Amino acid sequence: MLLLYLSLLVLALAVQWIRKRFRYWEDRGVPYVTPAFPTGNLRGFGRKFHISTIMQRCYKQLKGKGPFGGIFMFTNPVVLVKDFQYFEDRLFYYNEKDNPIEAHLVALEGTRWRNSRSKVTSVFSSGKMKMMFPTMIRVADEFSKVLTRETAQGKSIAMKDFLSRYTTDVVGTCTFGVDCNSLNYPKAVYRQMGKKAFNFTFLKVMLAEQFRDIARALHVTFFDSDVSNFFLNVVKDIFEYREQNNVQQIDFTSLLSRLKNPDSESGENTNQQEYWSIEEIAAQLFVFFLAGSETPSTTMSFCLYELAANAELQERARANVLQSIEKHGFMSYEAIHEMHFLEQCINESLRKYPPVASLLRTVTRDYPVPDSGGVILQRGTTMIVPVYAIHHDPEYYSDPETYDPDRFSADLVAQRNPLCFVPFGAGPRTCIGLRFGMTST
Repeated sequence: MLLLYLSLLVLALAVQWIRKRFRYWEDRGVPYVTPAFPTGNLRGFGRKFHISTIMQRCYKQLKGKGPFGGIFMFTNPVVLVKDFQYFEDRLFYYNEKDNPIEAHLVALEGTRWRNSRSKVTSVFSSGKMKMMFPTMIRVADEFSKVLTRETAQGKSIAMKDFLSRYTTDVVGTCTFGVDCNSLNYPKAVYRQMGKKAFNFTFLKVMLAEQFRDIARALHVTFFDSDVSNFFLNVVKDIFEYREQNNVQQIDFTSLLSRLKNPDSESGENTNQQEYWSIEEIAAQLFVFFLAGSETPSTTMSFCLYELAANAELQERARANVLQSIEKHGFMSYEAIHEMHFLEQCINESLRKYPPVASLLRTVTRDYPVPDSGGVILQRGTTMIVPVYAIHHDPEYYSDPETYDPDRFSADLVAQRNPLCFVPFGAGPRTCIGLRFGMTST
């Protein structure tokens, strides 16, 4: 009987706690979307709806009710905010203790992220991209040869996979200085490991993000150990070979080698502010590889689909390319930066099909929201920027479901709030590889 009473008491307290959590925004006078237990506002996530659809649904319900509004991911209060450039930490779970390669630039927070970002920024300068451009061209030439060979056989080609093989070879060469050879061998190890890195369940990740301390105590990791071990060993082998043979190459590994802690092999670190361990460098190279292979190939797939569906736009894009090449004599770094209409096509693809449907941030300190009547976003509150919903809002883009590259002509871009187009994020955490990704695309 005592056990029954205790069980009822625990149940009653749990119900009361959930009700209190679900009153979070109501108690603060913030417009919100009514939640339902146990998923909050994520009804249908994973089974019926993509997260972009759910965020768009919430966005439409909250639009016009104020500069921001509240939703719930499970029982955790989350805020949607337009003025988001002041929130620099991402909500990205990682477990460095059990898997050091997860502590990469995308996941790091606070001072550690700022120090890491400042070290890596120069790696993606326009000068470095120009140095790597001949490498991209060599892979593009191989792409053309393989595409010609396969189409000559009358085969149907899955372009998303084909483009992923191209970007894998580009980013593999530019990151590690190795020939991944994915174009000729679709099951090449770098391609397989790159695909496996994205083979995770969003439910596990979201639960880990909600209960980080518990997840880390249970040794939950984002990436499988075989994926992490593969890339860590690749970096160790490259460093060992190059140091022993005095090899210098133009790639990200070489550019980051100056940050390698000379005492990292012994487990000592004489100056954390200046040097990185080989695990820290491997983590950055790992995320360069993943981001550089997946996002550009996805963007190109959607862009080619839309151009295939609209012959007039396709001809305009082709004419733009040929005109630029004729002017410069060949496919040079300068030539691609004068392919303005092609860039408009890419940007319209990023608008209509943003690779990242929502941006997640964490409020790093209590933030009094301007003109809100005294509402304070508490430190640790999760904030979501619904990129897909903003990109499809008719207030900013008329007839948003229509593919129209002319939206990104210089005149129209100048008239539009720049925060209405955020496929790479905005503010201090804008994607550091934006220039590399666009050049590859």
